[in-house]
Amino acid sequence: MLKLYYAPGSCALASHIALAEAGADYTTEKLDFKANQQNSPDYLKLNPNPPLDPGPDEQYMFYPTRAKMDPGSIWLRKLMLQTGRELDRGKQRGARWATEETTFADMKRMVPKTVGACFALIERNMLKGQWVMGEQYTICDPYLYTLATWLEGDSVDIATLPKVADHRNRMAERPAVQKVLAEQSA
Repeated sequence: MLKLYYAPGSCALASHIALAEAGADYTTEKLDFKANQQNSPDYLKLNPNPPLDPGPDEQYMFYPTRAKMDPGSIWLRKLMLQTGRELDRGKQRGARWATEETTFADMKRMVPKTVGACFALIERNMLKGQWVMGEQYTICDPYLYTLATWLEGDSVDIATLPKVADHRNRMAERPAVQKVLAEQSA
């Protein structure tokens, strides 16, 4: 059985949704990021890097899904992952990218512009159908959903991104997403 360690509001939401969508056998454990639990010696000894901790007879399993991805569209997935890395740099994780407090403040001021530009790219180039990859739901969809849930907190007006807003609404209607959101808010 897999065990997903997560913090509410983190990018682990995408993995959690993927596990639920796949019907995987898993358990969860909530981490308290404010108490820096993800860097505690006990947690790092158990699981130093990935968000999934396999049971004794399991291998690491990242983003499982029953949904298929068209191999010819892998470039979209790569673009999505790169966009996600850019979105992760500013507001929440400045200390991973710089060491000066003045740099953190500048990074935070740039978040709305940077995030807005990343999502404008997604709006223009990625959403060609009801899902990221077109008409087929894939692993990219929980990832985009997770990033899109941060828009208002990043001072980006989702009304300027109608395709992203529609996608976020469609995702919120999926039973797996509703299940995961209920689990994470409990």
